[in-house]
Amino acid sequence: MAPKSLLFFFSTLILLLPVSLQSYKPSAAHTELTEYGFPIGLLPSSVRSYSINKTSGDFHVDLGGSCKITLPPDNYLATYSKRITGKIVSGRIAELDGIRVRALFKWWSITGIRSTGEDLVFEVGMVTAKYPSKNFDETPACEGKHSAS
Repeated sequence: MAPKSLLFFFSTLILLLPVSLQSYKPSAAHTELTEYGFPIGLLPSSVRSYSINKTSGDFHVDLGGSCKITLPPDNYLATYSKRITGKIVSGRIAELDGIRVRALFKWWSITGIRSTGEDLVFEVGMVTAKYPSKNFDETPACEGKHSAS
């Protein structure tokens, strides 16, 4: 009787697991990020399409709409426009447009990101902030729509 009870318990538990705990298959855009030395968590899971010019590095990523996420580890609120553009080469994203972060009661545009392997350096104009890359190993889901993109 005990083995049947355990089997029923585990079967029920598996059925009740939330969707967020089920595996997420990264999009081609997320996979492309890793080819340039970046973690997949820099883009939300709502990627619909993307395009990259392998010669110039110019890219654009189209999301299903604008969204907001909370960036680790300091829980900064970030907004993503429905289209993100920039230039990417190995270890560097420049001319970035479409991602903003709220800090010190103001919205700031992230203009570039550098990967040093274990760390990511985010550029906001002349100011930079460094965070461990491992904080961005998982692709975040959009928390909701944001109207001021």
